[in-house]
Amino acid sequence: VVSGVAFWWTAFLLARGAFPKRSYDFCNRAVSAAHAAAAVSLACLSVADWSRPLSPLAAASSPPQMKALAVTLSYMVYDAACCYLNDDVRVDNTVHHLVSIVGIAAGLAYRRCGTEMVASLFVTEISSPLLHLREILKEFGIKDTDLNLLVDILFAVIFSVARMGFGPYLTYVTVTADNPILIKAMATGLQLVSAYWFLRILRMVRHKLGKKRPAPKVAGD
Repeated sequence: VVSGVAFWWTAFLLARGAFPKRSYDFCNRAVSAAHAAAAVSLACLSVADWSRPLSPLAAASSPPQMKALAVTLSYMVYDAACCYLNDDVRVDNTVHHLVSIVGIAAGLAYRRCGTEMVASLFVTEISSPLLHLREILKEFGIKDTDLNLLVDILFAVIFSVARMGFGPYLTYVTVTADNPILIKAMATGLQLVSAYWFLRILRMVRHKLGKKRPAPKVAGD
């Protein structure tokens, strides 16, 4: 995990050097997008049987599952520090970092719940590349275009299906399985954060679609 934190910081510093005219947030999002791709890939590679991806529950974690979780834990520590150094400390983000770090660290310490935690990793990271692409497009000065709207809608759909479709079911099986109480609490906390973000995304999409509606014609025009 320590070497992973060093890796993500090195990647961030390399991004800062490669894009000196880009903002701190741009470079952090580039690293975050790379992590999301790596996390989803490692989560998929850790599935032993795709006919039963959520089996076994409350079982010992496999080496591929431990690796996937360690990579994301190191990233979460890096990202929390990165946000703090950039004075980007928000309650929702802080809760998300805290829940993720404590939950993954507990899973690694217990060496259990690998199936549930890797599934959660997939669910939470599958929409992240589009989340970061939204902000990267703004950095390039691309705003209020059909491309922006497409990315926003794709992000909203994938986030909603993953976190509000599969998320509650995954939380249910995690809480009802014979898992440590800390794992159950962190799973519940993560789902609550997802629900909060889901409401914010609904407002964002509503606002975006409202801007795209043609203005009503005035009588006599």
